[in-house]
Amino acid sequence: MITIGYKQKNYNVSKYCSLGEFLEKYDPEAMKATHYQDNPIVAGLANSELLPLSARLNHSFQLEAVPLFSELGKRIYRNSICYLLTYATRVLFPERHLVICHSLGDGYYFTFEDKFVTTSQTIKQISAKMHALSDEALPIDRNFLSYDSALKYFTEQGFADTIRLLEYTNDPDIECYRIRDYFDISMEVLAPNTSMLSLWELKPYGDNGMLLRYPRSSNIMEIRPFKDNPLLFSVFTEYKEWGRILGVQSIGDLDRICYDEKKIRDYICLSESLQARKIASIADDISSRPVRIVLIAGPSSSGKTTFANKLCVQLRMLGHDALRISLDDYYVSKDKTPIGPDGKPDYEALEALDLDLFRQNMADLLNGDQVQLPKYDFSSLGRFYDGKQSHLDSESIAVVEGIHGLDPQLLPSFNDDSVYRIYISALTQINLDDHTRLSTTDSRLLRRLVRDSRTRNTDALATLRMWPSVQEGAQKYIFPYQNNANIMLNSALDYETAVLARFAVPLLKQVKPTNEEYYTTARRLLKILDFIHPIKSSLVPQDSLLREFIGGSELGD
Repeated sequence: MITIGYKQKNYNVSKYCSLGEFLEKYDPEAMKATHYQDNPIVAGLANSELLPLSARLNHSFQLEAVPLFSELGKRIYRNSICYLLTYATRVLFPERHLVICHSLGDGYYFTFEDKFVTTSQTIKQISAKMHALSDEALPIDRNFLSYDSALKYFTEQGFADTIRLLEYTNDPDIECYRIRDYFDISMEVLAPNTSMLSLWELKPYGDNGMLLRYPRSSNIMEIRPFKDNPLLFSVFTEYKEWGRILGVQSIGDLDRICYDEKKIRDYICLSESLQARKIASIADDISSRPVRIVLIAGPSSSGKTTFANKLCVQLRMLGHDALRISLDDYYVSKDKTPIGPDGKPDYEALEALDLDLFRQNMADLLNGDQVQLPKYDFSSLGRFYDGKQSHLDSESIAVVEGIHGLDPQLLPSFNDDSVYRIYISALTQINLDDHTRLSTTDSRLLRRLVRDSRTRNTDALATLRMWPSVQEGAQKYIFPYQNNANIMLNSALDYETAVLARFAVPLLKQVKPTNEEYYTTARRLLKILDFIHPIKSSLVPQDSLLREFIGGSELGD
């Protein structure tokens, strides 16, 4: 027998009963909800570890049920509808292989590996099958296959990327999720039944793909009207093509070359060269225009600072004196920082900047005046001046970077061709396998964890606590303006996760089960990193954008 603490009561239950069986017996009312709109229970937190309802209980713990409309539940839902789509296409087109490519707005973009064109009729067929599977109320169970059985099954199914992923692990049992006789790996917990997976939209997108859309948190009961983002899609498409050219499109591909130092050196060199070429082309475009101000924006840990430095170098090579300016240096004093709805200082708000001073400085610089630009000390939370004078001549360009760079309110009087706007983010194109994404948000979080530990002496728990507000700020102040950009730059380097793993794993392991909600994120990231072969940071060039996070950049912080 084991003891389960649930809703302030303790229950003695048989060891190895499932989480779902426990809830059915001791909280049957909560388990009556089985459809999306009823906000059903989709998982449980056992001493802060997220478990599926099919998990077998083998020790005593405190249990908290996870409803679908919770933050964890919504994440489970998004992964589960992707699983439902891959199963539906496997039933309908067993000879074809579906691949998840990347996120796009409130959805995920999929294509078939053989470039099979998904017509409107094909989409209707797949949608009908998904709805039929939902109506059948099929259980989705967590199962463990032996290593040999998993290799045999995925080989028979033709899941080449999954096989390459398994080549890096020596675990005796491989965690999978199952509908009927279909198994697939998932890095995250899935919903317990297809009956809960009823609200989504599948639509044709791109030349031969489809977009699986989900409800946003702002209105959980419906799918909002589709808002296209062709610029972002074109960037993902470009970098997917780069992955194809380099021969690395999954973590399994990357693991294979990480074992060979010459191969990984060559791959790093190619990855860096492609990014450098892209930055040079942006500088060429700027130089061909009457640009006086470059505004760079992107979410946290996008690499804005290093990119701005690299862009300045390229502009100087083209004959322009480039002056880099950070919006972070215009933070107001702590007592003037706006307060958010939660009662805490809102450092992400535009009003957290001294806009009057910034606008005056820019006007004076463009007028040819000598200007003392401020610096901000994050330790004392105050501005200071170092006495240095800055100015711009007729061929000079001010390169301004910060999260609010694309907000029209930043420089409302500058709307002509003299301003060039760039959106930057780490848009990861590499997946763990064909059906499992390595998300852009997770990539940025890993960067942030490593950088915060190095530059701010901040542990992983503090960074994880701060991350939701950082993401909320991005949703509110950055993402809505990304299409104001003249161009988007993907700052992701496909080898970077293998470098960050060396730094991130020991940091994440310091987050313990007693840390409750943040523990689930730490465990999820560790589960992903466990499949990634780490490589030494000395292989990273000193002018790499990745150096902004791991240290040692010759371009400065």
